[in-house]
Formats: sequence, structure tokens, C-alpha cells
Amino acid sequence: MPADLAVIGLGHLGLPLAQAAVAAGIQTVGYDTDPRAFAELSAGRTPVEGSLPASDIRRMLSGGFRPTTNEAELGRVRTAVICAPTPLGPDRTLDLSAVGEAARALAARLRPHTTVLLESSVPPGTTEDFLLPLLEKGSGLRGGRDFHLAYSPTRLDPGNRTHVYANTPKVIGGLTPACTESAAAFYSRLTDKVVRARGPREAEMTKVLETNFRHVNIALVNEMAVLCHDLGVDLWDVIRCAETKPFGFQPFRPGPGVGGHGAPVDPGFLPYSSRTPGHPLRMVSLAQEINDRMPQYVIQRCATLLNEHGKSVRGARVLLLGVTYKPDLADQEASPAREIATRLMDMGAQIGYHDPHVLDWRVRELPVPRADSLYEAASSADLTVLLQHHRTYDLQGLAVKAQLLLDTRGATPAGAAHRL
Repeated sequence: MPADLAVIGLGHLGLPLAQAAVAAGIQTVGYDTDPRAFAELSAGRTPVEGSLPASDIRRMLSGGFRPTTNEAELGRVRTAVICAPTPLGPDRTLDLSAVGEAARALAARLRPHTTVLLESSVPPGTTEDFLLPLLEKGSGLRGGRDFHLAYSPTRLDPGNRTHVYANTPKVIGGLTPACTESAAAFYSRLTDKVVRARGPREAEMTKVLETNFRHVNIALVNEMAVLCHDLGVDLWDVIRCAETKPFGFQPFRPGPGVGGHGAPVDPGFLPYSSRTPGHPLRMVSLAQEINDRMPQYVIQRCATLLNEHGKSVRGARVLLLGVTYKPDLADQEASPAREIATRLMDMGAQIGYHDPHVLDWRVRELPVPRADSLYEAASSADLTVLLQHHRTYDLQGLAVKAQLLLDTRGATPAGAAHRL
């Protein structure tokens, strides 16, 4: 049965888009080469940890969503959106291989007048210099003449109940003005506002700016956390005061590290494009360096606190609370918890954890003991470290029960715990 839309890549990007499309009454097929993802979705289960809950998947299926591994489905739609993952490679550049595979699969079935959209996080120039040649070579069609092509950066904020797909403006940049208008016609069915960029590169750079804005400001406040601790200043009170300024300031808060799917992008390094100037964003590189140091700083604080209470890290029982990258979600993508646990284990600590959203947690492929009773575990641990503030945690009660509590999120009442 033909569909109006094909979502290519059923992960953290593709599933929310498919959900929004189904809710808008768009006949949607989801394509993924992973047979496990197909089986899980077909059975009404989520294929990606921390993405949509199973209840949402079942609602999508009842609304007409069809997962598939059949490439032939891609040739029966009017719009195809590539949502392939682009993880960081060993050299800290984004790996575009999944985008390339998706493009080749689509190109083999691409029909004239189809609108092709890219939502994956990519460096500027990817749509024109990487995706377009693959589509044209594989299809024999010409972008901007035979089919429409545009880029639209994803703006997902998992768990945010205020800013959802429908009320979050969508930025689009097409290869030609006609491509932009075709993309606008599609996205206007899903969201209240569409913002037209001058072209694909401007739309791609919008994602770079938004992501790096977050990382740079987190790095600034992480440095402030270290400085304020050394000076005996309560950073959390400083932030509380600073955020009362009605202009020129946006509050960010420190933490044990930076996680999630929005990796910082340095557009100075594009290995597939010889036209890109090789000028890295020095501030982004420095911000990443600072943020990468935060897990080690947490370890340092743990060791100091234990030492001040006459204990050594070696042999100490350390309980980690919240091992996900974001509160109230099960997603562990790039969470600093695993690095912190690994470093503590290397120092001889006995690690346990508690997380209401993670029932099984492994470090170095070894299972970490999960606390059944939070208060009992905290009272018996030499040190309890709050890494993620899930709303189910009663931090005031926890501060009373724990022998020693380090709060890396500034969520406990002032004076109730040692704060980052």
C-alpha cells in the first residue's frame, strides 16, 4: 500500500518524526535496515533505548504506521526524510556512513517529483556536497529539477512537555527556492511555524550554532563550578541571582559531564570537501575539552570528600544515582556515569547504582549491582553521588539517610549535601 512519507532511520530522530506525521494523518512508512528494529516495532515495542515508549509505538501502529526493511517501499512515497545516525568517529568528526547508506537505498528507488529531506546532524555542506551526488548518481535524476532536496535540522528535546514537535519552529533550507517551498509544504503539516533559511548550508549551520551554543555555555558554567568551589562561593546561589536579569543572560547549570545526542560540531574539519576552509572553531574545541574534564573533576571531589572523612577510595562503597544523560528518561547516550564508574572502579571502589529508568547497567560489559532500596543503599554506602536528578528522588530525605552525599546537579537544599 503506497504511503505519503518514508522515514529512513528509526532511531532517536526518525521515530519522533514518524510519530508526528502519523498524528497529523500522514500515511507513513518507516524504513530501517536493522531487522531487530523492524521486529521490535512490528511487535509494538521500542527498538531504541530511551526513545518513544511502547505505548506510543502501539498508538502509531494503530494509526497506520508501517515499519519495513523493504527498499521497494521507498519508491512509492512523495516525501522521504533521512534520519540516519551520525555518531562521532575516533577523530571526533561525524560519521556519515549511515547517511550514505540511506541515500544509496533511496536513490535506487527515487522517482521524479519526490521531496527528499535530510534531518541528520551533519556538518555544513553535507546536503550539497555529499548527499546530492549520491542521489543523482544512483537515480539518474537531477536535484532541484527532477526532485526536491532540502535540509532541516532536528530540534528534539526528549522529555520536554512544553516544547513538542507541533509548537517548535522548523528551519528548512532547500537546494532551490522551489525545493524550500516543497519542504515548507510538508513541514507545515507537522508544526505551527516554518522558518525558511537561504539554503541548505544556512540550515545546516543553524544546527551547528544551536548545538555549540549549548556546549560552550555548559563549559563556561562548568569552569565556574570549579572556580567557585575553590573560592568557597555558592555557584548555585550565583546562578539563582544571575537568572533574574531580564536581558543578556540565559542560565545554564553545571554537571558531571555532557551527554545526549547533540555532539558539538566543528565545521572546520570536513574530510569529504576540499572547498571548506580549515579554520576550526577554537572556542568549541576548548569547550569540549573543558566538558570532557568534568567526570575526572567529579572523581577528584569524591576522593577528597572520602579523605576528609577518614576513608580511602580504595575499598569504599560508592552509590551512583541516575546513570542516564537526562532526567526522567532511560536514554544513556554519552552519559558521564559510565566514565565516572569506570574511573572509580580503577581506583578500587565498590560501585553500586540506582536509577528508576535503568534496570540493568553494565560497565566494561560487567553488571553493576542495582540497589533495590534507595534509602538502605544510601545509608550503607560510604559515598552517594547524585549524577542525574530524576523527579522520583526525594533529595531532602536522601540527604538525611546518606552517610555522605555529593550532588553534581545542585538539586538538594542548600546545606543538605556537598554540591559540585
